[in-house]
Amino acid sequence: MTGSEPAIEWKQKAGEAAVESVASGMVVGLGTGSTAIWAVRGLADRIQQRALTDIMAVPTSLETEREARRLDIPLTTLESSFQMDVVIDGADEVDPDFNLIKGGGGALLKEKIVAQAGRRVIIVVEETKLSSHVGKRCPLPVEVIPFGWKTQQFFLENLGATVSLRLDKRHNVYITEQGNYILNCRFGPIHEPGGLAQRLKDRAGIVEHGLFLQMATDLIIAGPRGLRHHTASGPAVKSRFRFEQKGNPAAPELQNTKKKDP
Repeated sequence: MTGSEPAIEWKQKAGEAAVESVASGMVVGLGTGSTAIWAVRGLADRIQQRALTDIMAVPTSLETEREARRLDIPLTTLESSFQMDVVIDGADEVDPDFNLIKGGGGALLKEKIVAQAGRRVIIVVEETKLSSHVGKRCPLPVEVIPFGWKTQQFFLENLGATVSLRLDKRHNVYITEQGNYILNCRFGPIHEPGGLAQRLKDRAGIVEHGLFLQMATDLIIAGPRGLRHHTASGPAVKSRFRFEQKGNPAAPELQNTKKKDP
């Protein structure tokens, strides 16, 4: 575990607070990273205490899967449970509109697949991850296939990024669980994340990127001022429930509180 003692405590409080939104019988998406891992441990504690029963979980990385198995959390797959009731994950950067940059831990592809399958996506962060614009404080990870990766670097540089190939702790090329590379792209503050996301989506060879837009329904922030829980509102969040309501006309309309600036 790395980081200062206060930061570790904040991460723990945020992760454990998110577990309070889990109810018995739910399918839960488990994120990856130093904050999300506290949600995994908090979920395991509640299962062991029998406060939660009939829980199934989908991990977003081998690291999270190993921790979940160690803690005896029952696991399932997206093939068996294609929709999550709740997804709990962290973020590297969050702006006031709940736009996120994720992928610092290298699991962005699985994390996005699970987030898109979530009815509710709770993002847990410490206060230092808040930013006026995504891209201001951290690079945007872009996952690319190894073939022709230099052409992707050239493409991203032409979009205005300073690009570096991610290396592992031994200074070898970092390889994702899917066998791909990650390019760390410093764009600076991204004022039109939707437009950039579309440009990246349209590019052959780019597998996925770390812009998570209109996905988070909840934001739990921990810091010196304690815990804060913000809930997104409006069409961006309601759109996440169209699939459920189409399949179940009787499903209730989502009730959102007015979003406050983080």
